[in-house]
Order: sequence, then C-alpha cells, then structure tokens
Amino acid sequence: MEHKEVPFDEASWDEWYRSAPVIWSGKPNEQLVTEAAALPPGTALDAGCGEGGDAVWLARNGWEVTAADFAATAVGRGAAQAEALGLADRIRWRTVDLTTWVPDEKYGLVTSHFLHLASAQREPIFARLADAVAPGGTLLIVGHHPTDVEGRAHRPNVPDMFFLAEDVARTLDESWASVKVEARERMVVMEGEEVVIRDTVLVARKR
Repeated sequence: MEHKEVPFDEASWDEWYRSAPVIWSGKPNEQLVTEAAALPPGTALDAGCGEGGDAVWLARNGWEVTAADFAATAVGRGAAQAEALGLADRIRWRTVDLTTWVPDEKYGLVTSHFLHLASAQREPIFARLADAVAPGGTLLIVGHHPTDVEGRAHRPNVPDMFFLAEDVARTLDESWASVKVEARERMVVMEGEEVVIRDTVLVARKR
C-alpha cells in the first residue's frame, strides 16, 4: 500500500492510523530486503518505521533494531506484533519526531523508506541519519521517484516532497567509501490496477 494524501504532522498521521485496524501490508519494503539480505546482522535504525514491517523483518533476520516513528498508534502496533512473534527483545520502539530527534548511538544499518517531507525538513533529517551510521555501516534511503507525480501512481502534486537519490548523495562527505544511486522500477496494485512505479534508492557504505 502506498502513501495516502494526509498532512505530514504527528496528529494527522496518528488519526489516520486509528482510522483502520491495519494500514500497511506488514511486509518489508522490497529495497530493504534487496540491500540488507546480504549484510551481516548487527544494529539497525529504522527511521519512520510505521507499523514495523521492516523492523520485524530485520529482527527476524538477526538484527538488533531501533524502530522510530512519531505516530504512537503505529509504534504500538509494531510493538504488539513483535511481542506476538517473540521478537520483543530484539526491537526497541521509539515514539519520536524525526524532524527534531537526534539518534544517540551509531548503527551498522540506518534505513529510511518513503519519508516525504518538504526539503527544508527532510534534508536535516537525512543528515542526522547519515551521521548515525557507524564506521563500516550502511545508509539506505528510499523514496518515491519524482517522475511518479506525473504517472499513474496517485502521488500528491507537491514536487518538493519528492527527491532523487542523487540529491541525497550530494550531501555526503568524504567519510563514505561508496555511494550508489538508482531508480528501480517495481509493479504494485493500486485501486485494483497494476501500476509500474519507481523507487529512488541510495545505498552508501561508510569508511
């Protein structure tokens, strides 16, 4: 399921989560599985975790996860799922606002999927997430590609909410050993119709 057009503030998102028993599929994001499956498990930060599909997948695959989101309802659902699956001791749930929160430790993997805010808010968040990657660790940032706004993907016509992986790459300093940027296509079903969408993907490895 893709982003619904709702205001990007804590109260509105929490109200949206309360509007249905479950919002997302519970499955991990495809790009996370693609990139993290080959990494040795360690510590991970899932920034903007929603109902916890990615955090649970990481925990199932041996990671110690910090899962952060500002929607308390979503965080609660993720924690309940982790408890039911016997993964409660592998995930630390944080109800925090990423626009102001500063991670207090370094992680082997920092991942953020579909964090769409105005650039003035988004760019400082990505800078803090990059700083939270431990030496030798990985930064994975995924967003909806800006070209989806003009396609059939039902994106809100707010161009500043969308970004290219290249935009994020330009903010990284010499502390990164490698930086990969791609636009990856995948098929999804929206309102009963198959639609090809594009993910903008940045994968960076710190020295």
